[in-house]
Amino acid sequence: MIETLEQLRALYGAPGQRSALKQLPRLDVHGQRFVARAPFCVIASSGQGGALLDASPRGGDPGFIKAVDDGATLLLPDAGGNNRLDTLQNLLVDPRLSLIFMIPAVDETLRVNGTARLRDEPAFRDLFASDGRRPKVVIEVTVREAYLHCAKAFMRSQLWDPQTWKPRDMPSMGEMMRDQLGGDVAETQEQMLERYHAQLRAEQMPSN
Repeated sequence: MIETLEQLRALYGAPGQRSALKQLPRLDVHGQRFVARAPFCVIASSGQGGALLDASPRGGDPGFIKAVDDGATLLLPDAGGNNRLDTLQNLLVDPRLSLIFMIPAVDETLRVNGTARLRDEPAFRDLFASDGRRPKVVIEVTVREAYLHCAKAFMRSQLWDPQTWKPRDMPSMGEMMRDQLGGDVAETQEQMLERYHAQLRAEQMPSN
């Protein structure tokens, strides 16, 4: 069992000079361009008192997260979800967070670490106004570390290669939830997708 840093480093050695130097204190022009092109990211946060960590997917049109202040700040609108509020509750008690940005067909990723505040002021919400709708909350991220991550993980997984994609060999979400929670009737995959599409369409409609 590995229990010390010395044991670990004996197996892996020291990081290369380029790996150590690539970490930046803010997003440079390349990091800002990566964020502007990314339609998807994963946000990781930590709870209070030793609670387990949480990782949550976030998606939108490319550029749905904005880099401002010359790359020192990110603004992430909170879209409608299941109201568990795992990420938002965590950030209230521990502002540290980590983001990894992904662009389809691009094997490199962008990693950002920093601290967050939850902003509900109109000046923040108005930045993401669309067809009369605004997010309830915007996550304001102060960037502390930003660096590009190499392509090897995506190359190994061949995630973006359609030739490696297999037919869905999984029960529907409804069937899995039925098995986990009980009940007799399971929502089909088609019914679930239509419900999600209806919810997404409702998000795009003007609010009263």
